[in-house]
Amino acid sequence: MTAPLLIFAYGNPSRGDDALGPLLLERLEALDIPGAELLTDFQLQVEHAIDLQGRERVLFIDACVSCPPPFAFSRLAPAKDSSFTSHAMSPAAVLQACLELYGEVPPAWLLAVRGEHFELGEPLSPAAAANLEAAFILLQKLCFSGGKEAWDMAESPSAIICRV
Repeated sequence: MTAPLLIFAYGNPSRGDDALGPLLLERLEALDIPGAELLTDFQLQVEHAIDLQGRERVLFIDACVSCPPPFAFSRLAPAKDSSFTSHAMSPAAVLQACLELYGEVPPAWLLAVRGEHFELGEPLSPAAAANLEAAFILLQKLCFSGGKEAWDMAESPSAIICRV
């Protein structure tokens, strides 16, 4: 049976603050969220469109160098962007692939957590660690709120979709 909620975190744990997504997912695993499936990968690819099928909600989590601290939380829409045919895709492009494959997409959001340093072999920066804590508080509220309405209300007014 497909879990109604998919939380998909992506990023490279070996590249400093790019580990924010996978680190948040590790914290969520300890909460044992009912009705949720947690997935992680280094980057989004077209194959991940399959993971969206049959979901009621999807949350993508990624580190971001250009969003305001501590994070931006925004609703996503399918879109053919410049990443659509590349190996690494944006969440909007994954949604577009899902739409083209299955004719529909679940409601989806992006939690972009502000990171500062993305160098190979670096640890999580102090600023990113603080942003991770703020994002984790939001995630706990969202995951235990029970409804899409709470997710819609949590969107930050200045939400932007950002990429590392």
